[in-house]
Amino acid sequence: MRLSTVRRHVAGALVATLAVSAITPTAEAQNSPWPKAVVTLSDGVPSLSVTRGGTTVLEPSPLGVVTERADLSSGLRLTGRTERRVVEHYTASSGKQRQRSVVHREERYSFAGAARVDLVVRTAEDGVAYRYEVPAGLGGVLRETSAFRVPSTATGWIAKYRRDYENPFVQTNAAAAETAEYLHPALFETNGVYALLTESSVDGRHSGARLAHTAGSGLYSIRYWDERVAVDGAWQSPWRTVVVGSLADVSASTLVDDLAPRSKVRDTSWIKPGKVFWSWLAGGREAGQSLAMQKQYVDYAAAHGWPYALVDAGWYFDPNWDYDPTWEQTSWIPSLIAYASARGVKIHLWVHYDELDTPAESAARLALFERWGVVGVKIDFMDSDGQDRYRWYDRVLAETAAHHLLVNFHGSTIPHGVHRTWPHVMTMEAVHGGEKSSGLTGPHLTALPFTRGVVGGMDYTPLAWHRPSRTTSDAHELALTVLYESGLANLAGRPEDHAARPAAERFVDQVPTTWDETRLLSGRPADHAVFARRSGDRWFLGGGYSGQARTVSVPLSLPAGRWLVEITRDGPAGLVSESRTMRAGEALTLDVATNGGFAAIACRAGSRTCARPTPTVPRTSVSASANGFAITGLFTTTTDVRDVTLTPRVPTGWSIQGSPATAKVLRPGQALSGNWTVIPPATEGYFDIPVVASFDNGTESERTARVHVVRPLPAGWSYLSDRPWSSATGGDGPVERDLSNGGPSANDGRGIALRRSTYGKGLGTHADSEITYDLPTPCTTFSASVGVDDEAGLDVARQRAGGTVSFQLLGDNNVLTTTPVLNVRSPATTMTADLTNVRTLTLRVLDGNDGTQNDHASWADARILCS
Repeated sequence: MRLSTVRRHVAGALVATLAVSAITPTAEAQNSPWPKAVVTLSDGVPSLSVTRGGTTVLEPSPLGVVTERADLSSGLRLTGRTERRVVEHYTASSGKQRQRSVVHREERYSFAGAARVDLVVRTAEDGVAYRYEVPAGLGGVLRETSAFRVPSTATGWIAKYRRDYENPFVQTNAAAAETAEYLHPALFETNGVYALLTESSVDGRHSGARLAHTAGSGLYSIRYWDERVAVDGAWQSPWRTVVVGSLADVSASTLVDDLAPRSKVRDTSWIKPGKVFWSWLAGGREAGQSLAMQKQYVDYAAAHGWPYALVDAGWYFDPNWDYDPTWEQTSWIPSLIAYASARGVKIHLWVHYDELDTPAESAARLALFERWGVVGVKIDFMDSDGQDRYRWYDRVLAETAAHHLLVNFHGSTIPHGVHRTWPHVMTMEAVHGGEKSSGLTGPHLTALPFTRGVVGGMDYTPLAWHRPSRTTSDAHELALTVLYESGLANLAGRPEDHAARPAAERFVDQVPTTWDETRLLSGRPADHAVFARRSGDRWFLGGGYSGQARTVSVPLSLPAGRWLVEITRDGPAGLVSESRTMRAGEALTLDVATNGGFAAIACRAGSRTCARPTPTVPRTSVSASANGFAITGLFTTTTDVRDVTLTPRVPTGWSIQGSPATAKVLRPGQALSGNWTVIPPATEGYFDIPVVASFDNGTESERTARVHVVRPLPAGWSYLSDRPWSSATGGDGPVERDLSNGGPSANDGRGIALRRSTYGKGLGTHADSEITYDLPTPCTTFSASVGVDDEAGLDVARQRAGGTVSFQLLGDNNVLTTTPVLNVRSPATTMTADLTNVRTLTLRVLDGNDGTQNDHASWADARILCS
């Protein structure tokens, strides 16, 4: 922006008060006057105040920094002042506006006291920021005396500090807020002018800060995480940043990014934002350990043109949620990546900070992820604003960029301009978001766009259709895909819950995750928020409301002309869609439900629809079944496909008898079938063998057939699961044959597995249980491997306890052998017994008496030798 007039008021060196000049905006900006920052030096103590259009948004607020060798907060005198204009242009990879223009007025005040300190003040159309610069040789930084003195009558929307930034925002009075520490950002409003307090350009040179407030004061002081910030050479503080203006100005501001260092990534062509299907919130720990479940999420993403799926926690843990030290060699993730790649979907992986906290670990594992074909990482549980953690961020940001890995930080700090400096950072959590089971109130959700959402990509994880605790209506939840900006939109929910809402599916398939322009149409923090975000020539609207149902009227503040507006809103029996043709500036009037909202797409009138084609894989299907080792597959299609090959894909060591079924072209309604015999190696258990149809340049479709491989027994031996029992009682549901006990229903378990060793035969039970056999012929020997089945692992992971049992074998009601109490981490125990002269055999499982409910116990390969 051009600056038409700059008024300078320079005080002399002997004058006690020093005032920073205001910037008079150009004619184009007269309706949005720039804020004015005033620095005052009184009795050697500096302070800063901010006004906008005659309204004070910050009263004179303390300035200063204290190092180990110099107190630079008092006893200062002005030694010089310079001024320059900062003009920059850059392109963002994600965010509320792709093309950015920066016009700042920068004033540098040099002070002398115990040592030299420079105060650098930036003024922009959307706010004010300042930082300190001190020379080398002053030791570590101990603290800043910086604070923000907010007018006592101001309304505030603030959240108490916690190290992962996951606390809800509440509305309060600036001075009356209780004595506590609060998060950046914090929003305040005085006479219709808003001030958002935050920080920018925090990195390994710094300690992250929070705001400390004493009730009744209205003074929000900067408090570091560290007691001492290590300094090597000259030092610059972070930018203490105040985004200032109307609510629309604050909402659209990119000031935090604008203040940050320029991009350190030269080639950004590989950085591709997009929608991500995320299984954790609906599938939990089971999803993180299930290749089959992850394939379902990939299939849905492929069918809807979503580019990514995210595998969350669990994939490098064993069934008991213990760390698996072999995961780098044994993981199923490469198989999932190959599966997803054939469907046009790419994979992101969750990883705990602990796996990357040393240079050796991050170097090895990030390189491994790149070799596997992973395209993004969700790094979790940093949980610190300490300088050591920011130095870790600096290292890992450079390494992930070098390995072309997109980044989503969870359990993290907030964005401090990272999206500009490291544009492969697509989003960060730092929010009381969709993973929470409480506190997601209407006021909190409608405050987020004006607080946490202002400073950068926010991974709230919307669309948790399945959550019974959800306070939002379906239309409000759908609107969050627009209200909350995130370069990677990690969308929650189960495939079936999305499919049950076709109106939502149609909108979500269209909504992008990056924006060319952002406008606030209507809003009040903690009451409602309605945003319009432009992508190309279309505008996407999202509106969310807190409180009772109401009729709302929203100005359609879009470029002049007529618009086709396709609206999705709450109806009496679910989401409904409607279309209206409107002129820009007209009021969009509609009814919203309790905690309701709406989502809409606006395109130029004359269009038949605002929807655009989305790239999806051809709609095909495969069915498969197995009878013994004979597998049958059938491929069908609803679209034309070419060069089709249908065949099983067996694990290493297996072989196939039978040729692939092939077809040059298949039309809708035509089918391709095949029959094969699979031959396993020396192994046992249940195996899901995919029958795969490949077509159209490597695109695939598949279905699995379950093959049950049983270890043959020598003559005279027989498996007890093949024999009839005279009675059987289980502690939780029926006794299962050749499956674990999964729960109260029949056949609800998995293949029997003890400490990840699989067995083809056995009896699945739950303590307390008892299975009795009458032995009609003389038998001599019993043998089995026993233990707590891996089936218990997921319950143990959820409840952090469980799985303690003991096994007893009885002959004619006499105990033949027993085991000590075994738990989920005990290795499989071999039980043998002499059955000579035994006529009634009883297999008993007893509870370990620890009161847990996860006592899934399996008699693996239980067998007897009889004449």
